[in-house]
Amino acid sequence: MVPIQHPIFNDITPEEYSEMASCGWIHTAEYEKGAILFHTGDQTEEFGILLSGEIHIENIDLWGNRIILHNISEGQAFAETYAFCKVPIMVDVIAVQDCEVLFVDIGILLSSHNQTRSWYNKLLYNMLVLSTSKNLAWSNRVFCISSKSIRARIMTYLSSEAVKRGTMKFVIPFDRQQMADYLNVERSALSKELGRMQKEGILTFRKNQFHLHHVEKQQL
Repeated sequence: MVPIQHPIFNDITPEEYSEMASCGWIHTAEYEKGAILFHTGDQTEEFGILLSGEIHIENIDLWGNRIILHNISEGQAFAETYAFCKVPIMVDVIAVQDCEVLFVDIGILLSSHNQTRSWYNKLLYNMLVLSTSKNLAWSNRVFCISSKSIRARIMTYLSSEAVKRGTMKFVIPFDRQQMADYLNVERSALSKELGRMQKEGILTFRKNQFHLHHVEKQQL
């Protein structure tokens, strides 16, 4: 069995991958758009790798206010911290498109019985790299919402997307309401600020397509 092309399986041989699959330590599942993969309060010993589709990590407070904490795109992982620490999940994991997920049982890294297996150290190292990369992604969102003004949050988010994609023209993974939820601002206020920024020549946009322009230093 050929390992799925993902950093978590770097240097894992087909034989090692087949061993993990035959023991039930990895398996795939499909979800329809709108399905909730994990609810707040759930506990899991597995983390997921998104093979296709799109997933949002969301938090909804007691008053029904929604915040999108992270967008999971193809190839990215989720729930690994909760699985490793064995604590209840404090977010909802929702499919925003039909998706397919590969689940990996974190118990294989916590069991002393597996420490002598040929794949153990390789998988453990790959998990460390994965977690470090995930921390960087979460840090980017903290930067976005730490600014007080809506314009600063918009510019921080769009700038990071431009750097990540290596182009000033790109498509973001959010519609307008989702973008507002991600930046933790009101949708109407976000739309008004985007309109002002477009009039000032800072950017142009159509739906979720953005083109950033070089202008003089902006007052945030």
